[in-house]
Amino acid sequence: MTTERKPPIIIPPTSPPSDITKSAAFIFIHGLGDEAEGLENVANQFQSAGKLPYMSWVIPNALENHDLATTAWYIPTRLSPYPPSRPELEDDEDEEGMMATVSYITTLVDDLVKQGIPTDRIILGGFSQGHAMALLTGLVSKYTAKLGGLVGLSGYLPLADQIPKLRERSGLPKEVSANSEIFLARGTGDRLVPKRYHRMCYEGLCKLGIEEEKVTVKEYEGMGHVMGAAELRDLCAWLEKVIPEMD
Repeated sequence: MTTERKPPIIIPPTSPPSDITKSAAFIFIHGLGDEAEGLENVANQFQSAGKLPYMSWVIPNALENHDLATTAWYIPTRLSPYPPSRPELEDDEDEEGMMATVSYITTLVDDLVKQGIPTDRIILGGFSQGHAMALLTGLVSKYTAKLGGLVGLSGYLPLADQIPKLRERSGLPKEVSANSEIFLARGTGDRLVPKRYHRMCYEGLCKLGIEEEKVTVKEYEGMGHVMGAAELRDLCAWLEKVIPEMD
């Protein structure tokens, strides 16, 4: 991978609170082959509608992967709608690439914390590969269980069987003790990330010790591998609940 990374797009709050501890931030991670500009319109839609005016948006850029000839947070694996006949036939996941991305995303959280934004007012989310990286960062980085919430749109839980080991390597307990709120969503017409990965994501989170009531799960009839209007409305309502405006 090239060492040149475009800086994140940072969209400040439309009505920043005078006390920064009352603000909030959403790190929103794009999918395979996309870039930060591809998610900028979501932030613009929210702000144009007067939603979450106290929240800033940080939209990072993945590196260009020369082998894939596109931007990627890690080298993807095939996501088959059917499980293999034997578990060892599953494709190996790009743990090295994923953990390099976790390190980068962690620095973005560091920057927000240095500005004075409380960790429990920071949301980490993404679409597709961004979904995978938001959840992984929220589960194996130093910010595990400290963030306000995690958002996964049309993706899956990567390295699911490795997470306890990765947590131990980071000096964390195998199980997630304190829980961040989690919002998971997909379309029933998504052919790129089959339904079984959505189910495995939810089950994997629960297996790690996350309480079921902390996880909001949404499915949208007929929606493909995209972000739909109903989904974004539900996401907005969830964000307003998890990081509400403070007096």
